[in-house]
Amino acid sequence: MNRASLHDPAYETCAPRMPDWLARLSCETLEDSGFSAGAALAMLDMAQKNPSLPAALWRARLAVSAGTYCAQLSGRRERESALRDILCLLRPGEQAGPAGEIALAWNGAAARVLSEVNLIRAVSQISALGISVWDKPNQGAPVAQAAGILEEVLTDAPRAQSAALILADAALARAMGWRHLIPILGCALLRRDLTARGEQLRLACHRAIVKSVAPALSLATDLSRRAAHLQHVAPKLRSKQAAQAVELFLTRDAIAPAALTALMSDRAARRFCDRLVSLGAVRELTGRDTFRIYGL
Repeated sequence: MNRASLHDPAYETCAPRMPDWLARLSCETLEDSGFSAGAALAMLDMAQKNPSLPAALWRARLAVSAGTYCAQLSGRRERESALRDILCLLRPGEQAGPAGEIALAWNGAAARVLSEVNLIRAVSQISALGISVWDKPNQGAPVAQAAGILEEVLTDAPRAQSAALILADAALARAMGWRHLIPILGCALLRRDLTARGEQLRLACHRAIVKSVAPALSLATDLSRRAAHLQHVAPKLRSKQAAQAVELFLTRDAIAPAALTALMSDRAARRFCDRLVSLGAVRELTGRDTFRIYGL
């Protein structure tokens, strides 16, 4: 096999790695947990600024994880693969179902530039909960701001867990100066954490950040390598629309061949995806013979 390996030194474009000492640090007090969360957020900030990272793809994949996690918090049992099917295969006019709506909300919130309008567009519940929560002056450290919004929303609407977590991650991103929401709290806060208030909720948010950042950094490294490999093999693709198609793979968690039909015929789209698989540039994610989905 002549293609380069994903572990080739040319692809060593890595995000910072969570140090072992930080993972082992006690998070029993607000002081200790705040230090750990701050260190973790600093590394996450470095990672999301790395030009080798396909940041939109990274956020989209984290959004699928957050959607799956929040669906489980709400009592739904859909797996990540089922929600990915909804994100990739849902047709206009079809109903996504409760778990699917959660996945769509996270995907939309992570994909768009952070703003009040885009948050309302992503999560219809937010307007009902009162976007005025979002308009309050920024006060305190990033995690304190996120915890404050989470507490206020859940106090008014205890069952709106997913919407509250999207707003909390949005508040965290705004306080960190990021242009996009990065799903972090929505991937790790426990069900019991969402009933906590005050210092206990801030402590839970600190712990959730430390827990979430390590896999997010690992994912960033993996996707950076995969993106470098895809760009390396892209010149071998003969389609005139190859550059545009490759860009879709670098910005979305996964796509079905139908997503490429604006660029090429349906048959050409399927052949294009299979060619990328043969080059080791993308993976087929379902294992099915039909309704296949591809991604880095």
